[in-house]
Amino acid sequence: MGILNIIRREGTILGHKKTSVYIGEEIAKYGFPEGHPFGLDRHGVFLNEFNKRNLSEKVNVEKPVWADENILSLFHTQDYIQKVKSLSKSGIGYLDMGDTPAFKGVFEAASYVVGSVVDAADKIMKGDVIKRAFIPIAGLHHAHKHTASGFCVFNDCAVVISYLFQKYQLQRVAYVDIDAHHGDGVFYGFEDDKRVIFADLHQHGIFPGTGDAHETGIGEAEGFKLNIPMPFGADDDEFAKEWTNVEDFLMENKPEFIIFQCGADSLKGDPITSMGYTEKSHALAAQRLCKIADNMCEGRIIGTGGGGYNRINLANAWNSVVEKFIQ
Repeated sequence: MGILNIIRREGTILGHKKTSVYIGEEIAKYGFPEGHPFGLDRHGVFLNEFNKRNLSEKVNVEKPVWADENILSLFHTQDYIQKVKSLSKSGIGYLDMGDTPAFKGVFEAASYVVGSVVDAADKIMKGDVIKRAFIPIAGLHHAHKHTASGFCVFNDCAVVISYLFQKYQLQRVAYVDIDAHHGDGVFYGFEDDKRVIFADLHQHGIFPGTGDAHETGIGEAEGFKLNIPMPFGADDDEFAKEWTNVEDFLMENKPEFIIFQCGADSLKGDPITSMGYTEKSHALAAQRLCKIADNMCEGRIIGTGGGGYNRINLANAWNSVVEKFIQ
């Protein structure tokens, strides 16, 4: 038996588990009450399936980490941060035009979501322990610099991209999104920034109504954004066909880090979307992105749960992503 076979085990390198998963009450509290689709049970549903698959034995289980206002302000305006803090105390009103209600503690919960993703980036960039990380309650891709949107308060994906640019001087960060909804907060936040290699497959014609194929970036970033609107009911075969375009796009642009938003609302049976994937599409994307990460960016990839409102779907899809991360 060669030395590589001796030191490599499933999910480990030199005795270290190469993937971290962030689990804890702090991010579980990010959810909306009174029957809202983005309810408070989503973290627990993920965790139950995670435990059923015995994945805790194959990953590092990390506690959520707080993001201070300096971190939040890497993407969000100070006025908006203060608005969230204020409404978080009262728990009354909306953080946008009517989709995203305030609740008591929303500022704290959203800050832990952001902080956990940023902490994962730090651990991965150190390069001596983990290569990959997954945060189930994260991927809040609709939030804009100055407002919430679509159940998303702070845009953890956009913040961590900005953080990687500022702290580590990275020049090519790939953002890949397979949520049923277009990642408009990330897209428009970096529409003119060629450092963000943006690829998004999403259901055509639903909220937020953006992400047409002709939207390829503006200014010097033109051609660095790939939007693929998918038809009503698109299935695993259609996903696999379009996925080859994503891989070609990423390999052409040679990312240094990958952020993967793997919303499960693109699976068949979601109550608020109309797509037809199974968890196989999420597993395929995760597996192929890990290969690209290993070949191009020292294995560096973060997965975020994103949307998903059929609880069985999100449990299966997200845990299938984790399984591919540890292989």
